[in-house]
Amino acid sequence: MKKLITCALLFTMGLHAASAQKGKNVADGTGYYLPRTELRFTVKMEKTSYTPGEFAVYAEKYMKVRNVSMQPSVTYRMLGLDINSEGERDTSKFYVAPVDSKHNIQTLELDDNGVLLAINAEPKQIKERVPFKSAPKPAPLNPRDYMNEDVLSAGSSAKMAELCALEIYDIRDSRSLLSKGQADFMPKDGEQLKIMMRNLDEQESGLMQLFTGVTVKDTIETEIVFVPNKETDRQLLFRFSKWMGITDADDLGGNPYYVSVEDKHIMPSVQENLLSTKKAKDNGGFYVNLPGKIKVTLFKGTEQWAAYELYAAQFGQVVALDEGLFDKKLLTSIVLNPVTGSLESIEIENIKK
Repeated sequence: MKKLITCALLFTMGLHAASAQKGKNVADGTGYYLPRTELRFTVKMEKTSYTPGEFAVYAEKYMKVRNVSMQPSVTYRMLGLDINSEGERDTSKFYVAPVDSKHNIQTLELDDNGVLLAINAEPKQIKERVPFKSAPKPAPLNPRDYMNEDVLSAGSSAKMAELCALEIYDIRDSRSLLSKGQADFMPKDGEQLKIMMRNLDEQESGLMQLFTGVTVKDTIETEIVFVPNKETDRQLLFRFSKWMGITDADDLGGNPYYVSVEDKHIMPSVQENLLSTKKAKDNGGFYVNLPGKIKVTLFKGTEQWAAYELYAAQFGQVVALDEGLFDKKLLTSIVLNPVTGSLESIEIENIKK
């Protein structure tokens, strides 16, 4: 989570904010950055882990279960994908806000990377994405907890497997008699019957693990960060393998997923009277981004998988605000979009008496 740094200026001189770029002279003000826009693709997968049972080799002989694997394995299945955008410091956009008696700059709100969030105002709050958290799993069954004395004292694995199989068939017979109401000791009520049936199911499951093994499924997430800097057509983003999950782009063991970026050449407008009319070298140090709209398309091999449109700071331009907005006679409060660095809101109050 990003921290917030408030620079309380109160017209003091020489304040060095935590955002100041090393080597930059900020003696006449406070250094800050404007952001670039990063895309974060969150891939959700199902991970399946299989552990063979102790008696897997006897599964077909005693339990009539075929094609039981004797080797452990881990496989992955793609479930879906989400896209989010975040603002990160753009080191090519470093500026210094003047702090002197000519400007009414009371506070600068910066994040912990020195990105400007607001001037004389509270920054915009963006709800942070909550990482996926899988539901707690029940404790795994221990097959040996359900072995009787004869099984535990058997002299070989083959004999143990045979006795376990007989125990499983006995459990199934008992459950069948209970469901038909023909058991020697029938429960007194329906709730007691449910408990007995649940216990028999648990015993059978525990013993069957010895033959069929244990399969555990987990839902996991992997985040892939992508910074779009220019238009691109089907750039390799990542690969996905059934056996390894998300792999590096250069790992040919996975199937390719591509990303395309199209510049829509659309930028938000801003009132002309808010912009500086001075030459670049004479601007007072108050800058915002005009982000550009882009279309991001994901491909699963040759098939289009998903498409999104959003604004990205690096596809627009930087504009200078009129230095007069921060004149001593005014109290101007601005809030920037933390993802794009664009002007989110502006309030101007005349404080001249």
